[in-house]
Parts: sequence; C-alpha cells; structure tokens
Amino acid sequence: MKYSVYETKARLSEVIRNVKARRRVIITERGVPVAEIIPYAGDRPELLSDRIVRLARLGMIVTRKEPFRAAPVSVRPGAVARFLREDRD
Repeated sequence: MKYSVYETKARLSEVIRNVKARRRVIITERGVPVAEIIPYAGDRPELLSDRIVRLARLGMIVTRKEPFRAAPVSVRPGAVARFLREDRD
C-alpha cells in the first residue's frame, strides 16, 4: 500500500490497521518513496518463512510455487573424467 505524507497524517489510523494486518506500507513524498512501515516483529526471532516472504515483497528474491527438484541425472562411468580431460586440453 502507498500513502503520501499528507495522506499518512490524515489517515494514520488506517495506516496502522494495514500494518497490523501484516501489510507493508510505503510513504511517498511527491511520488517518491521515502519511508516504509512494516509490522513490528517484537522480541521473537524472525522465522525463515517470514524472511523469505519479506524479501520476495521487496523484490530481492523470486519464489516458486513449487519447490525446485532437479531432474534425475545418469552419468556413464568415466564420462565426467573424460570430459574434464578434454576440457583441460
């Protein structure tokens, strides 16, 4: 959610309700973000899942709906060593 400085002053109760509902609030000045209000974590340590959600909201990471699973790989005996020797030469 975004509020201008003016709107934040006029609607502080609404802003606080949004933060209590675990929503991130961005405060803008002339359309430029200048502050962020996030829910208070208190004395409890931040859970990994909470941190992942927070980083995804900030756009610092991209999450997947399904966990990543690598496709099964079969390698013939000696193939890796042969590849490394060829790559080295």
